[in-house]
Amino acid sequence: MLMAVMNGQMGVQVAILIVIAIIIALTFHEFGHAWTAKMFGDNTAQLAGRLTINPIVHIDPMGLLMVVMVGFGYARPVPTNPRNFTSKFASPLVAFAGPAMNLLLAILAANLWGFGLISGIDALIGPGQSTFFFYFVFINLMLFMFNLLPIGPLDGHYIAEYLLPRPWNYRYHQWNAQYGSFILLGLIVVSFLGFPVFRVLANFAQRLIPYIQFIN
Repeated sequence: MLMAVMNGQMGVQVAILIVIAIIIALTFHEFGHAWTAKMFGDNTAQLAGRLTINPIVHIDPMGLLMVVMVGFGYARPVPTNPRNFTSKFASPLVAFAGPAMNLLLAILAANLWGFGLISGIDALIGPGQSTFFFYFVFINLMLFMFNLLPIGPLDGHYIAEYLLPRPWNYRYHQWNAQYGSFILLGLIVVSFLGFPVFRVLANFAQRLIPYIQFIN
C-alpha cells in the first residue's frame, strides 16, 4: 500500500501521514481490548502495562514494518485471562472492542473532517490535513472489517465461536486452531497474486465513508 503511494506526487509526505495513521489506529485497537477486559474484571493487560494509549507498548516493530512494506501487519496482542472475566459475554465483547474502537475512530475523524470542511477551519482542511483524514478514516475502516474476519488469530473468530450453537462452537474452535492461520495466510498470498480478496474490503471501506460522515 505505502510503496504504491511512494511512487506518486508528494509520496514521502503521504507515506509519513499513513504511518502515523496506522500507529494511532493499531494503538487504540489494542487499548480497546485492554480497557474492555479491565471492565470485565481482568487486569492482566493493565499489569502488563497495556492499559494505555502509548504506542510504544502496543506497536510491534516487525508488524509495523510489514504494514508499511506489504500492507498487512500486526500490533502486539493484548494479554487476557478469561478465567478472570465476570461475564459469559466478556470474551466476544473484549474481542469486538478492538474493531469497534477502529470504527469509532473512523466515525469521529470523518465527522471532524466534515465539520472542518463546512466551517472553513484552515487547521482541518489543508491539503495535508485532508490527506491524513482520508487515510485515517480508510485505515480504521479496513482494520474494523479485516479483524472481524472469523479466521486465524483475528478477533472475529472469538465472536464467531460465541455466536455458533454449542455443538458447533467447539468444532469451529478446533478447526480454526488447526487451519485458521493457514487460511488467513493463503488469503494474503492469493491477494498478492491478483485475486481481489482484500481489494473488496478496500472498495467497501471507501464506499462506507459517506455513510459514517453525518457532518458534511
